[in-house]
Amino acid sequence: MSKVIGILTAGGDSPGLNAAIRGVGKAAIRKHGMSVIGFRDGFRGLMQDRFVRLEPEMLSGILTRGGTILGANREKPHRMNVGGTVMDMTDLMVECSRRHHLDALVCIGGGGTQKNALRLAEKGVPVVTLPKTIDNDVWGTDVTFGFDTALGIATEAIDRLHSTAHSHHRIVVVEVMGHNTGWLALGSGLAGGADVILIPEIPYDVEAVAESILHRRTAGSTFSIVAVSEGAVEGPLRPGGGDLIEDAPGPDVTAEPEVAALAAEVAELRAAVEGNGTARMSRRLEDLTGLESRVTILGHVQRGGTPSPADRLLATRLGTAAADLIAEGGHGVMVGVRDGEAVPVPLTEVAGRRKTVPLDHPWLETARSLGVGLGRAAA
Repeated sequence: MSKVIGILTAGGDSPGLNAAIRGVGKAAIRKHGMSVIGFRDGFRGLMQDRFVRLEPEMLSGILTRGGTILGANREKPHRMNVGGTVMDMTDLMVECSRRHHLDALVCIGGGGTQKNALRLAEKGVPVVTLPKTIDNDVWGTDVTFGFDTALGIATEAIDRLHSTAHSHHRIVVVEVMGHNTGWLALGSGLAGGADVILIPEIPYDVEAVAESILHRRTAGSTFSIVAVSEGAVEGPLRPGGGDLIEDAPGPDVTAEPEVAALAAEVAELRAAVEGNGTARMSRRLEDLTGLESRVTILGHVQRGGTPSPADRLLATRLGTAAADLIAEGGHGVMVGVRDGEAVPVPLTEVAGRRKTVPLDHPWLETARSLGVGLGRAAA
């Protein structure tokens, strides 16, 4: 009897998702004679048993498409909103996987998906995951698919902002995505020739940023580009960087959904009162330097469009490797890439960890050698 595998895509959309679906599906069907089904809209589709049979014709022509043909959302199996109440729906998902006699469930997503997949694995679902995110912060893999495309988009945006910054003698502050890690801002800032790069791993001092800009002004430069990660914060320098354990979870909102609603309301009010952190920093730079400052927030444009060749290749390689692993009976792992090779990494090692930029990373050393400001006063 042929094996049956399911596929779902969870979390935020990311370039390369369709390439990964195609890689898993085509290899499973053509090479191993498996049956493949796809669950709609992430873990919610698994909970509601909303699925589609992925035949070869459905997998044709999707390699270059952005987004995901299966749909995605950020809901967690153990904290799912059902009729206005937050509930643990893990058992329903386990039942669904058994009803379909799944030999493996392929969950494609970022750090949150790795944790959610492990929850299912601990209840007996044979899970295999693939690492996608533009943030490049999944532990256990050298790179995630989606990152290269987003890096190219962010770099092009910084390239384009040079001309307006130069023409108007401005400070241009570019906010780049990346969640709580600085890979995307650091990479695009270096590739785009930013003069200051601010990342979460190095809390910045706004006066040091202003000093870097004024130093450029004194040296004859009439403009400055500041690339800032959305997760960058002002504060004292912290030791460390590198692979970190995620912060401990807060209160269990599964039991107290009103807590989650109140927290969300407080966060929304705070954001409305304080405004965007990058915008506040921009205003302070104007005050400290006397120069006009403008903010560009790239936002979700970094997630969209056709995936780059590198992301298509990576997603396809990891997808086919996942199909081969499943054919051999493997599960409970993420298929990542290390030193150019697709390798299985135990989910117990991946879940709950975040790959941040080490403070001695070569990209940071390159930035320092170039004289790029990193938000701290020179030692």
